[in-house]
Amino acid sequence: MASAPVPERLLLGPGPSPVPQRVLQAMASPVLGHLDSAFLQVMDETMELLRKVFRTQNPLTIPISGTGSAGMEAGVTNLLEPGDRIVVAVAGYFGQRIVEMATRAGAEVTSVSAEWGHPVDLAAVQDAVSRTRPRVLAAVHVETSTGILQDLPPLAEIARRHGAMLMVDAVASLGGVELRVDDWGIDLCYSGSQKCLGAPPGLAPLTAGERVRAHLAARRTKVRSWYFDLSLLSTYWGAERVYHHTAPVSMIYALREALRIVDEEGLERRWARHLESARMLWQGLEELGLRLLAPPAHRAPTLTTVIVPEGVNEAAVRRRLLNDYHIEIAGGLGPLKGQVFRIGLMGAGSTPRNVLTFLSALSEVLKAEGYRPRRPAAV
Repeated sequence: MASAPVPERLLLGPGPSPVPQRVLQAMASPVLGHLDSAFLQVMDETMELLRKVFRTQNPLTIPISGTGSAGMEAGVTNLLEPGDRIVVAVAGYFGQRIVEMATRAGAEVTSVSAEWGHPVDLAAVQDAVSRTRPRVLAAVHVETSTGILQDLPPLAEIARRHGAMLMVDAVASLGGVELRVDDWGIDLCYSGSQKCLGAPPGLAPLTAGERVRAHLAARRTKVRSWYFDLSLLSTYWGAERVYHHTAPVSMIYALREALRIVDEEGLERRWARHLESARMLWQGLEELGLRLLAPPAHRAPTLTTVIVPEGVNEAAVRRRLLNDYHIEIAGGLGPLKGQVFRIGLMGAGSTPRNVLTFLSALSEVLKAEGYRPRRPAAV
């Protein structure tokens, strides 16, 4: 049977992002055993590069085998025991996913929810934490369902003041938006390989600090997930090299090469590039007469949500972009389904050239769908 052809796309959705050729070539390197001394060196290099991008000195900084949701599940199951309390700052779909996972873990969950398209109110978080005295405070840094960038240092201060651990979802921010795990006081942070880091989907970088390691040693019960038990994983990634599971060797090659690209560019320059491309996109969208969902002060550089103009079918626009221009963007999730476009500028995809290419294609597609931007009324 003939294989189905795999087309080339310009990936400008919420993930995956474009993968550089260097990373694809790295995946073609010879597969080694997961305890081969040469592969152990690859693991060590990968951990050191991850510490750089997380801006941390945490020894327990590893890629979890699985996508970004695996990082979320690892964080939730390791930090929480049945009956523990957690406060979750919910600004969209992925904050709600943390709530769902924490509920399944048997925790007592308090949600502090924002209207979709707005950040979570810090005063409301402070009130919930002071009332419930949770073990964990959790938040999503870049909420890709809404395009909201949540300010993290104030949440870290609230958590510290009340003795809670701060867990951060950095799936759509690590390597693209300023993030400083140690300086900001984040206890556990996880991400995904397929967003700003520019590797294929399949790994969830995670870092855990000393308070997390102390908590793991003092747990009353075993972590419910054997596969994601950080105490076990740390003995494979640490000096002991105790077999845990067969590591996805080729994916770790890819992540290492992607992290090398990040390191060569420099984090500050990379953060600035993502912001510059995003501002160009925002300006271009507004010149087309389109409105953005997230307010400017809380707008994520890596994911932009655009309100679908009245009378325009968002699915038809996305279909035309994909079929006619080979450009992928995404539609809305949850209550925003059918109401927004979601445009990602992450990793190698975050360039002025891609912004101009997309804006030109979007303009033509919207015109074909009958959209005409409203002109300001004459004075």
